[in-house]
Amino acid sequence: MAASVVLNGARSATRTSAETRARVVAAAERLNYRANAAARALANGRANAIGIVASHWKEDVNLYFMEVFGGIIEVATGSQQTAAVFMLRGWDEAQRRIPELGDGRVDGLILVAPCLGADASGWLPKHIPSVSLHSETAIPGVMNLEPDEEAGSFDAVRHMLAIGHHRILHIGGPAGLLGAERRLSGYRRAHAAVGVELPGDHVVHSSLNVEGGRDAMLDWLSRHPRGLVPDAVFCANDAIALGCIQALSMQGLRVPEDVSVVGFDDILFARTAHLTTVRQPLHAMGKRAMEVLMERIAAKREGGAWLAPSNIALSTEFVQRGTLKPRR
Repeated sequence: MAASVVLNGARSATRTSAETRARVVAAAERLNYRANAAARALANGRANAIGIVASHWKEDVNLYFMEVFGGIIEVATGSQQTAAVFMLRGWDEAQRRIPELGDGRVDGLILVAPCLGADASGWLPKHIPSVSLHSETAIPGVMNLEPDEEAGSFDAVRHMLAIGHHRILHIGGPAGLLGAERRLSGYRRAHAAVGVELPGDHVVHSSLNVEGGRDAMLDWLSRHPRGLVPDAVFCANDAIALGCIQALSMQGLRVPEDVSVVGFDDILFARTAHLTTVRQPLHAMGKRAMEVLMERIAAKREGGAWLAPSNIALSTEFVQRGTLKPRR
């Protein structure tokens, strides 16, 4: 019994003498013995694992997830935590799937860009902490981390205006999507700040992928004479921006000589394409989410307050590359 108690890290191991513990550990090392993870979890009440819940997006949008995931894994590895990924076909099945994760297999959850209502607090597991990244709505009891998207958009468009671009088309994300609306708000606020009037047809919406950006740009160009080509295009994300560049090239327009293009996110493809963009600290967001979750798990174990929700906003950064140049 003493060997099992010591090797599985049970709380009662502290009542075993130091001499006995040393003998057990030495014997285990000679035999190359490794404690059973399930038994250890049962003995000490910890799974030493966290669950990452995300929706199964299209490949373009999954680039966002991979950046965040890298940050989570970096901290999880350093903390000797197992990270289990649970992919949903859509957030509409979350209410059925997520409560199952409260069965002891994980100590906490990270919800990546969840599209859930405030009523989710009624069915999310309450006995384990949860942290969300880029949540569409505030969920009571769940701490949320997100970038300051409106400020990032404002800074980028204000810079574009300052270097002479006065006809800036905005290809936004789906209408009503919180992140897309925040980026649109920053775009509008930047124009208002310098007194530049916005033409009514200079905001269009798109799906958040390369195809959406390409189709939106081609459609806009088909409805406007060549002489009304915009000075620049500010896109709601990098995937849209890459599609926009494809469309401009298909129409014989050069980037940035004829039209400048700016994205948002700074995914890996943006760097290889030398895309000027707004950098979301995606890797840092993943790291911070994991750190916050570990803090909340520790507070729960020690009987402290861990249910109080809050919102952590992270700063964005404008990144100048090769798709933006001053307008002469």
